[in-house]
Amino acid sequence: MIEYIVGHINYWLIVAIMMVGLYTLMSRSNLVKKLAGLSMFQTAVILFYVSLGKVTGGTVPIISEQYSLYSNPLPQVLMLTAIVVGVATTALGFALVIRIKEAYNSVEENEISAMDEKE
Repeated sequence: MIEYIVGHINYWLIVAIMMVGLYTLMSRSNLVKKLAGLSMFQTAVILFYVSLGKVTGGTVPIISEQYSLYSNPLPQVLMLTAIVVGVATTALGFALVIRIKEAYNSVEENEISAMDEKE
């Protein structure tokens, strides 16, 4: 049992990062903290996919007669795209938080909802 846990420690760490991000996203009312939690969750998903692409004993996929086992480069390539999209959406989220701060003078979700209900 211990060998199984130690052998899959990267997956346990990824799940821990994912749960911290999800908890932060759900439990905080501050919009900046929500974006940080979303970013942590996204980072955990990217780490998960990258770790799936590594094969123990595998080498880079350059065909040679001395190698027979290769690691799959597709997850890493797809996650490069996911990183770029994640940075862009996080930047857009921060831009929206700045506009909300200018309009409502607050970044707390509860206060913004209360101001909307008054109007």
